[in-house]
Formats: sequence, C-alpha cells, structure tokens
Amino acid sequence: MSSPQPKVTFEQLKQDPEIRAYIQKADETLFAIGYTEHSFAHVVKCAETAADILTHLSFDERTVELAKIAGYLHDIGNVINRKEHAQSGALMAFHLLSERGMDPVEVAIVVNAIGNHDESASTPTSPVAAALVLADKTDVRRSRVRHTPVAFDIHDRVNYAVTEASLTLRDNKIHLKIELDDNLCPVADYFRIFMDRMNLCQVAAASLGQTFVLTVNGLKFF
Repeated sequence: MSSPQPKVTFEQLKQDPEIRAYIQKADETLFAIGYTEHSFAHVVKCAETAADILTHLSFDERTVELAKIAGYLHDIGNVINRKEHAQSGALMAFHLLSERGMDPVEVAIVVNAIGNHDESASTPTSPVAAALVLADKTDVRRSRVRHTPVAFDIHDRVNYAVTEASLTLRDNKIHLKIELDDNLCPVADYFRIFMDRMNLCQVAAASLGQTFVLTVNGLKFF
C-alpha cells in the first residue's frame, strides 16, 4: 500500500525560489506604476492574519494552512498586469500548486480564494476566501508607502497618515481600529479609496458568522 502523499505546506512555498521570484517581480511591477508595497511584508502579513482569523474561529489546521497559502500567493497575478490580477493570479497558483502535487480539492479552495480577493469582482464563497479578503483589505499601514511626500497620491497619503492599525476578533466581531493623522490626510480620503473594500469586508465577515466593525479615530463607521 502506498503511503499518503505529503501535504504542500506554507513553509515549503515560502522558501520556493520560483514563487519568491514571482512575488518580487509582481511587487516591482506595482512599484513602477506607483502602487504601495505588495511584496513579502504584505503577503506574509496577509497569510498570518488570514490564519489567525480562522484559528480564532476554530477551523481545522489544514483549512488554516490553506488560508496561509492563499494569503502568500494572492498577489502574484500582478506580475502579468494589475487589471484582473486576482483572476490571473488564480491561474498561476493553479499551475504552481498542481505542479507541486497539491490535492486538487485543496488547489480549488486556494485558487477560488485568490480569484475572489479583489473588490472589483469578488464573492467570498468559502472560509478561506473570506479570511483572505479580510486580511488583505485591512492591511493599511505607513510602512507600505514607498514614495517621497512630494510624489504622494491619495493611496500614499492615506497609508502614510495611519499611525496605528489593529485587527481584533472578539464577541463575534472582527474589528478594524485605525488611528489616522488628519493633519496629513482627512478621514474622508480614507473612505474615498477604501469604501468598496470595507463593504467587501462586511460581506466576508458575515459569511463567517461575524460582524465587521470599523472605527477611525475613535468614531464607529460600521
């Protein structure tokens, strides 16, 4: 009798030079067109946050691991083009994970999550997809800004103005708390660029049986 095939793990993929190359080149593409940081700091944070959400909600270890894998791979489609990067990234992930021997059912869960993480065309239809949406859309921080203030666009201003951001899970609530220096950026600018993302977070949280709560500078908006 043959032994069970080893599971593909987050740590294996994290050390995989081919995957690392795609993540790095995807981030370089976004930097060239003026986007905030989407490199290893972002994707590892998304992986860990998605895993924390599902762990808190008592999902099994393998589902948590799949959320970490989806978080790590979710932005590789940017190496092709920013437009529809979720869908192209899902196709890339399909080939990468299949080539590494991942079970087809697990591949389907991961690529579905990646293909549904962008607010322009997203429906989180699984716990892994919902956790990825929440992890990705709540990663707002000053360290993601890579341009000098004179070259800031609205995305840079909003991220740079964030002095503190935390995501907590308690009492069936997923709470994003942001402190924003409104001398650098008015709160209205946050909602100009993030309203669709926050609405998607509400949908994702609800699919997990949770309520999404957003407070900015102590004021509750959701």
